[in-house]
Amino acid sequence: MSGTFKFELVSPEKILMSGDAEQVMLPGVEGEMTILPGHSPVISVLRPGVIDIAMPGSKARIYVKSGFAEVEPDRVTVLAEKAIDMTEMDAGRIADELKVAEADLAEAKDDTARMLAERAAGLLKTMGAGKSA
Repeated sequence: MSGTFKFELVSPEKILMSGDAEQVMLPGVEGEMTILPGHSPVISVLRPGVIDIAMPGSKARIYVKSGFAEVEPDRVTVLAEKAIDMTEMDAGRIADELKVAEADLAEAKDDTARMLAERAAGLLKTMGAGKSA
């Protein structure tokens, strides 16, 4: 298994996903990051976006509202405030999440909170347009 590393997605309540991955793409606040086996250690804040996980024989896409990623050469751990499998993101779920993002934007008290809420709202609007097409 030299071509894989351990991947874990954790929410405040439980471990949402745990297994071997070949590649993970993360939405870091400073840009997208592709993680492969043997990656240098890094800790990054995540912005609203989609995590793409390539596992042996399958793929997964997970929407995260925000969180942190800890990368080690043989492990990636994502601590997500909220994580939703993209297969569960139907038009109704997207609309609900968009309302939350718009409320977060209206209540944003600083530039960082505003930027994250704007990113979430924009991404969810794009997802919604794709679901209604």
